[in-house]
Amino acid sequence: MATIEDKTTQPSTTHEKSSALSSSDDATGHDVAVNVSGHKQELQRNFGLLSLCCLGITSGNVWIGLGGALNVAIYNGGPPGAIYEFIAASVFYWIVAASIAELASSIPSSGGVYHWATITGGRYGRACGWFAGWWNALAWLLGYASIVQIVANQAVSMYAVMHDGFVPLQWHVFVTYIVVTWISVGIVLYLNRALPPTEIIGGFFVIAGVFISILVCAIMPHVNGQPYATNYSVWREWQNQTGYSSSGFAFLAGMLNGAYSVGTPDLVTHLAEEVPHPSRNIPKAILVQFVFGFFSGLFYLIAILYGITSLDDVLASPYLFPLAEIYRQASGSKAGSVGLLFLAFMPTFFSSIGCCVTASRVFWTLARDRATPFSHFFSHVNQSTHNPFRAIVFTGVFLTVLGCIYVGSKTAFAAFVGSYVILSTLSYVAAILPHLLSGRKNVVPGWFWMKGMMGFIVNGIACAYIIVFIVIFCFPFSLPVDAAHMNYASLITGGLSLFVLLFWFIRQSTYVGPREVVLDTHVLAKDAL
Repeated sequence: MATIEDKTTQPSTTHEKSSALSSSDDATGHDVAVNVSGHKQELQRNFGLLSLCCLGITSGNVWIGLGGALNVAIYNGGPPGAIYEFIAASVFYWIVAASIAELASSIPSSGGVYHWATITGGRYGRACGWFAGWWNALAWLLGYASIVQIVANQAVSMYAVMHDGFVPLQWHVFVTYIVVTWISVGIVLYLNRALPPTEIIGGFFVIAGVFISILVCAIMPHVNGQPYATNYSVWREWQNQTGYSSSGFAFLAGMLNGAYSVGTPDLVTHLAEEVPHPSRNIPKAILVQFVFGFFSGLFYLIAILYGITSLDDVLASPYLFPLAEIYRQASGSKAGSVGLLFLAFMPTFFSSIGCCVTASRVFWTLARDRATPFSHFFSHVNQSTHNPFRAIVFTGVFLTVLGCIYVGSKTAFAAFVGSYVILSTLSYVAAILPHLLSGRKNVVPGWFWMKGMMGFIVNGIACAYIIVFIVIFCFPFSLPVDAAHMNYASLITGGLSLFVLLFWFIRQSTYVGPREVVLDTHVLAKDAL
């Protein structure tokens, strides 16, 4: 690893020479402290390493993501498929996360992949950064919507479990979705200084929730005299119910479920301007997020799979959230199911707060570089609340509009939020691939840096995984295909990318793009590295 001080002794990149301080109104002409993005430091560094780690494990929320999609994952190989596909997806995402952590350490900017792609892309950096930024922003807005929908499904399912004969309708979910959206937005808007302790509380709920859930699912079947699932059914009984003749392809397609649960390696990077010493704290937080996410997710998955007594009842469950039926079987009672659902509900609610923070910060960083409509309006930082107030409100309005789509068509809503994985990985490869193709020379090493061939190998595998699986994840989930069960991710991704391209032609003449300060400059803000 190179130290921070090493940066000042190494040659500046072409990008640094041309745009680091020469074009920044915030930096060069005035004695104003700036951050690594080249902008004036406007946000308060309220987060510490602990709260940043808790944000990662809370908003990453791997075990709940796995449980919430288990009824889908089981079609791609049964219980063994769910386990092994999660492990395979996690391994590849560790590699992607290492590549993300390296860039985040070298360029600790709230823009994240948007900023990195601009630097690694060299003379094509403006275009690379534009697409990376918009793909990432759209991914986080849709990811935030997905989390809020899960919270709404959990709440409606808890009510349904305790009220026989209650039939969940779309408007039930929509109303709950709107309430959760604006509660989370309100917290982010008005409790900015309370966000770090809020995330620590959320981290406690995640850790306690998974620990208690594993114990209950492991112990209660024995207490109630119910049989456990057999070792053969959990580890070896492969069940390809996708309609694809190739079990190998069904396995690869099933990795989407694992990718959805672990696919947030850039989550904490967008808090780079709100945490001291981000060059070393962000890679540490990414490490904690992925280590905890993998082991908690794996142990939880094993526990609930052994607690299932009737897989057919799980797949045919009338509840909107599949864990409702799984918990009912494992605990042996409706009350037990509701209790366990509450342990999943609380962490997921806190996750919605973290996702709101991240989504709004990504959109705000685009606005301050004139990459969004009404950029001057949305780039404003409120001096009373010390946050990008207008960008946060925009995320709430965006989710509200998306929720209206859910009322009209669950399939259309699912198509939008289902494109999260593809949009996010596109943004990652837009930063990592130019980094690799440029010989890793456009970035000055930070606190975390993969030396020698290790960096090339890790970056190469990350890019290969993303490129191959973007194609695989666009295939239909199962065969035969009809309009209600088609995978529309490619259509949504293509349509949104076309919008980004058209807006590029409209805005490219005034688009500023991210800037980077020379790291030994006297105007660099305190704790910026």
